[in-house]
Amino acid sequence: MTEMASTLPLLRDLNGGSLVHPKMHIVHDDAMVWLTDAPAQTKFDVIVVDFPDPNNFALGKLYTTRFYHLVRERLAPGGALVVQATSPLFARVSFWCIEKTIEAAGFFAKPYHAAVPSFGEWGFVLAKREPFDPPERPRISPLRFLDDASMKALFVLNPDMTEEKDVEINRLNNQILVSYYEHEWRRWN
Repeated sequence: MTEMASTLPLLRDLNGGSLVHPKMHIVHDDAMVWLTDAPAQTKFDVIVVDFPDPNNFALGKLYTTRFYHLVRERLAPGGALVVQATSPLFARVSFWCIEKTIEAAGFFAKPYHAAVPSFGEWGFVLAKREPFDPPERPRISPLRFLDDASMKALFVLNPDMTEEKDVEINRLNNQILVSYYEHEWRRWN
């Protein structure tokens, strides 16, 4: 998919050639293994974690404090992490488990959501090593679907997506997130 998005003119034009930009570094590997084995000086300004949902233990490990500690070690000072975090509407406990696990790994986290046409209401977590305020405006322009008002709205969670207080942290030795996820999505599948 990455090769197609990099070389196929239609897809390359849609992504503005971003995948071949000299600042872009794409890794195709087991994320846990790669982060463990990467040289200590390997640092990134932005880390985007867009894994499949944690519907089994092989994927669940990529949502644990152990994984986020590894990510934190690779994040450059002032850098940002963004994590796909399932639906805060349909899998609220799972969403907040991911957010709390990221915080437990030493990040300051800001949950947000967006309506994704192919998935519905979807959640993400923006995180940094130091405290920060959610962004109030896009840092690039022009954008077709994101303006100042909609940027602020991303970080407002409606009452049906509010924080779950009693969620456990997802650790390598408990994989509670897989259980939460299976329980919540069972009713929708």
